[in-house]
Amino acid sequence: MHMNVAPHLLTEDRAEYERVLDDALRTAGTRPELDGLGTRLTSAQLRSMALNATALITAAAAAEYDHFVKVREQSRAPAPRPPTTTHDGPGPGVVAIVTVMVPVLAGSAAAIFLLVGAVLRAVAPTVVFGATLLTAGLVFGAIAAGGLLCAGAGLLVTALRNSPAAAHRDGPTPADDLSLAREAWRQALLERGVLPFLAAALAATAPPGPAPSPGPAPTPDPSTP
Repeated sequence: MHMNVAPHLLTEDRAEYERVLDDALRTAGTRPELDGLGTRLTSAQLRSMALNATALITAAAAAEYDHFVKVREQSRAPAPRPPTTTHDGPGPGVVAIVTVMVPVLAGSAAAIFLLVGAVLRAVAPTVVFGATLLTAGLVFGAIAAGGLLCAGAGLLVTALRNSPAAAHRDGPTPADDLSLAREAWRQALLERGVLPFLAAALAATAPPGPAPSPGPAPTPDPSTP
């Protein structure tokens, strides 16, 4: 059956409305206000009536729905572009490259100097240049070790900054806001729209109560001729 769509209900939210309605009908046995489902009206009959009264039912949660749509539009808006790096100073990319290259180059130089210095000391122990190369190798080795420590510290800080705990401290994300807004609309739609409509439909089909019994017949007055 064709479903009438409320003026403020977007087409993409029709399925969500039907899910709320189906959940209410599926759990009708736990809701005293829906007592009589299956005897007075079937679930299919109530569902058809509710689909035809979409405009009336969804109007009861119009405020929550408008807020949900607004939050969803904001979440779909393109994120602001990050500021471009100017040439006034080294950007983060340059710093990262330098941090990585320093220990690599220093480590390579240390290995070369130590190897050549050790060979010279073994071949010509009296040559002073061999000791100088060994000293230079040790210096570059210390530089490489320091560079590795700095790089490790940078990686640790970046990991902590991007951790889920840090994201939670920064506040709710747009996805969290959207989920909360959707749930608030669903709850308002269920409690103020769907359930009252279904209860009213069942009450309207309730059988009439028994007619009042007539009172006792009046006793005739013996003094009356």
